[in-house]
Amino acid sequence: MPPAKKRPRAYDPAKTRAAVLAQFGNIRRAVGTLGPDRMALPTRLGDWSVRELAAHCAMALDAVDRLLGEPEPARQDGRLLDWPFAIADDAPAGTARRLAEKHPDLDAHLADAEHRFTAHLDAQPAGRLLPTSAGALPLADYVVTRTVELVVHTDDLNAAVPGLDIPYDRQALAACTRLLADALAAKAPGGSTEVRVPPYAVVQCVEGPRHTRGTPPNVVETNPLTWIRLATGRLTWKQALQDAHVSASGERADLDAYLPLMR
Repeated sequence: MPPAKKRPRAYDPAKTRAAVLAQFGNIRRAVGTLGPDRMALPTRLGDWSVRELAAHCAMALDAVDRLLGEPEPARQDGRLLDWPFAIADDAPAGTARRLAEKHPDLDAHLADAEHRFTAHLDAQPAGRLLPTSAGALPLADYVVTRTVELVVHTDDLNAAVPGLDIPYDRQALAACTRLLADALAAKAPGGSTEVRVPPYAVVQCVEGPRHTRGTPPNVVETNPLTWIRLATGRLTWKQALQDAHVSASGERADLDAYLPLMR
């Protein structure tokens, strides 16, 4: 008999909302300390500057406003786990650049985005459907994806500005890690390999003999930020192994063919 299908992971809408606002607040406070020279620093995202990346972080919240402005889909036809594979064209670089130019008072722009996001979550039911690039998703599910946007770009900002050290909200980091780990399991279904990202996620993936008890024969383990960098293409599998940021044991523990999950 085939194993029972695993139920999708559940996220508490109130905790997710708090996590998104906490991480956005961390970004806003840190960016507010930067002078023009550091705002003009390049980032690892093509030719985006720090200022343009900060403007893009406002877009992560304003996406809710934009999607709520579209007609509500008649039925849900997407899954939360579809989102990481469907966002490549969601945010052209030119959009962030135009926003950065349009809003010289960046802190006010970030504050406005936060206000709109909060107002929408207060006014709309969690099950309200949004027409996302991954299909029609409930608002509560889409808010989970905002943790990925903000945690990933927090890491991008920290990499761009020496000493910035924006903190990570624990709940936001957990949701981001779990969503990307579950996306790996969806992309490489199976039960031969156990991927551990303590303390937030453990998933089974990769076709092959299913492990049922004892120590799994194929194990990958890493920390949350390394996993997020691997999943989003900020770090290659080869480099992570070379730098000992990942431990991988067993003949089916090579995840190179499945990464990155998103960019």
